[in-house]
Parts: sequence; structure tokens; C-alpha cells
Amino acid sequence: MATHEQLESTSSRPVLDPTVTKQDESSTDAAPSTALKRKSDEANITADTIHIGTRKSALAVIQAEMVLAELQRAHPETQYEIHAMSTMGDKNQVTALHEFGAKSLWTHELEAQLLEGKLDLIVHCLKDMPTQLPPKCTIGCIMEREDPRDCVIMKNGLEYKTLLELPEGSVVGTSSVRRSAQVRRKYPHLKFKDVRGNLGTRLNKLDAADGEYTCLILAAAGIIRMNWKDRITQYLDSKTEGGGLLHAVGQGALAIEIREGDEKTLNVLTELINEDSTFAGTAERSLMRTLEGGCSVPIGVETTWIEKGKLLMKAIVVSLDGTESVEAEKLGEVLNVRDADEFGWELAQDLVKKGAAKILEAINLNRPVIAEGGGA
Repeated sequence: MATHEQLESTSSRPVLDPTVTKQDESSTDAAPSTALKRKSDEANITADTIHIGTRKSALAVIQAEMVLAELQRAHPETQYEIHAMSTMGDKNQVTALHEFGAKSLWTHELEAQLLEGKLDLIVHCLKDMPTQLPPKCTIGCIMEREDPRDCVIMKNGLEYKTLLELPEGSVVGTSSVRRSAQVRRKYPHLKFKDVRGNLGTRLNKLDAADGEYTCLILAAAGIIRMNWKDRITQYLDSKTEGGGLLHAVGQGALAIEIREGDEKTLNVLTELINEDSTFAGTAERSLMRTLEGGCSVPIGVETTWIEKGKLLMKAIVVSLDGTESVEAEKLGEVLNVRDADEFGWELAQDLVKKGAAKILEAINLNRPVIAEGGGA
């Protein structure tokens, strides 16, 4: 694959033991080999290598490796290879995210390879996926969700821990209008400046001696997966003292995109599916799709399972300057994907009735708020 940077792949083939003779090998390994073949046959999985696509960033590769480990656990009889490539969002590290016209900044190039058959699946952060996927592409799996909250990371050496402690004029770094709009609403004395780059680059910009940022607001999930949890000084959610914020749609969850009709790959993914994450993610994406929101629109959500099958979802739409906002929440029974899709659509309608359409139109969405639900 000349168009991909091929990373080191982990083979599922057993290591040969030179101390075992052919006769011994056949007698000791017959049962496990037969069992693995039977498992493979039952799942309709061939011996062909499954090619996993991901972005090139350190976090994206770590996430792909997490998926690889789960696939190897579920189907050790199958071989896998990871292939990483840069997307539009990776190549342009200067333009603010809200200034991009495209909604598929992190997915388009990978999806092209998927549709050409060069990849079998793509590992995405669910929050980076547009709610309308390209024709012949579908989400095959949503895995167990990591902490979906946003978090604060202070500049090294500062004594502050929370947004509430920051003095007037402190500079908050974020590339998300959702974050800046919600924080402006509660902390109008703070300043906001865009910050782009992968997580390591952003933290270097924060900690630079001549850097202008006082703190960064980032997704906690990425920080945790990079093993930098000790840098987090505050978690932000709807209950944060002084004012928190609702997270992005799909934040914290990994989604695996496949070709429609690819039953072999779908069967491989079956054991990786997390039901609670799938239903919550579907509800959140249904809400955002109904409002036609994306990276450039300040729509926040927060979903909590009160008990098995009972979901509480909060949502907010905020003007860019934080002066106007509409909030709504819904508690209801969600037992399947259809329930989740309807749940999100109904909450979106509540937001529209309260005035969300007016706020979204003022942000120049360039597309009407639709009044019909659709499949996730």
C-alpha cells in the first residue's frame, strides 16, 4: 500500500518452538488449532489479513492499537495490520476548525481507501465523524466509552487548578467553538485563543516559557489514553462548581467504520460492541444531525445512564459569544438503536421549540434546522 505508512503489525501466528518436534506439535496443538478454525468458520472469517486504517497522530495510532488488541483477543486466529495516513485536518494545522467548510476533516481520505478496498475498517473518535456518512459507508461498531468529559490543563508552574480561580484576562486555549462559547457564558472575564496541533504539540505550546496560554481545555479521553492523566487539574461537566460545560457529541467513544454489506468485517467486530455506548452515541448523533451541527457549531450534550435502559440526556446550544443559550434535558427508556435515534430527535425538537433555531441561524449554519429524524 504505497498510499499508506505501514506501521509495525502484530501477527496472530504462534511463535515456533524449536524444542517441539513435528510429532509432538501435532499432538499438543491439534485441539487449540481445531477450536480456532471452528471459531473462525462460525464467524465467517477467512484467513486474509484485516487492514485497519487510522490517522497518523500519536493518539490515533494508540487508539488503533487498542482496537487491534481487542480484535486479537476476540479473534486470535486472524491476522491484522495497521495503516496510518494524514487527513485534511492533520495537514492544515493553522486554520481554526470552525473556519473549515468541510465536515469530514478527519475522515475523508481514510474513507476513500476503505471504499477502494485497501482498508477493511477505520478507527475513529466518534466525535470526529460527520453524522451523515458517505454512501456505502456505515458504523460497524461503537466500543466502550472512555470518560466523555472535557478537562482543564494548567500551564506548568501555575498554582491555579480550576477555571473559577483564573484572574481576568487569562488566556484559555481551545480549538472548539463549543467549548469557548460555553465557557464564555460562565466566565466572561477570560480570553480565548485558538490552538491547533496534536496533543503533544498543544501541551508544548501551553508550557512554553514565552507561551500566551494560561490553560487548555481538552477532551479527557485523549489525555487519559496518552497516559497524561496527571496533567488534568479539573474535569468539566454540568455539575462543575462555578460553571462547567457539556461535552461534544460522541466524545470519548471509539467508532469503527466499515463498508456497507461487509459481513465478514462486521462479524469480526461483534464482540467489540458496547451496547450502552452505542445507544448513547446514537442518541447524541441523532440530536446533532437534526440540528445539523458539527465541529463549527456550539452544541453540547451529556448522557448518563440512570439505570439499565433509562437514559438522561442534557443538551445545550450557545451563541458564539456566550450571551444566548437554550438548554433542554430528557429522561426516558432506551432499549435499542431505534429508541436511541428517536430519543435524540425528540430532545432536538425541544431545543428548537425553545429557540435553538434562532441561535443556529445567527451562527450562519447555511442549512435549515430539519424537522424530521433519520437513521444514525
